[in-house]
Amino acid sequence: MAKTPDRGEVYQSFHQLVNMAPGELEEWLETDESLKVGQKKEGATESVGHASGRRIIKILGTSKADLTDEDYAHMRKVVGYIRRHKAQEPENVVTSRWRYSLMNWGHDPLK
Repeated sequence: MAKTPDRGEVYQSFHQLVNMAPGELEEWLETDESLKVGQKKEGATESVGHASGRRIIKILGTSKADLTDEDYAHMRKVVGYIRRHKAQEPENVVTSRWRYSLMNWGHDPLK
């Protein structure tokens, strides 16, 4: 059975991979490109990644001491998503849906 990373590892990985500042991510989430990418759960009005981006902004604005178990669970989800999708890099990164999706999760691969 795989070892679950401890909070310190999750926190460090999250902050290494989420390379967009809260204001930058908030501004990105308002764009048409952001709203057009990602999978939507049945009946949802926004994609899973877009909702994640909003949650990431809240996490980035929370002090480490105030992060909850749910925050750490989401941070693990973000780290896993970014790592999986970075491994699938297409040839044309700049205007790709791949990049836009990663940006919804707080990671701009061009940085």
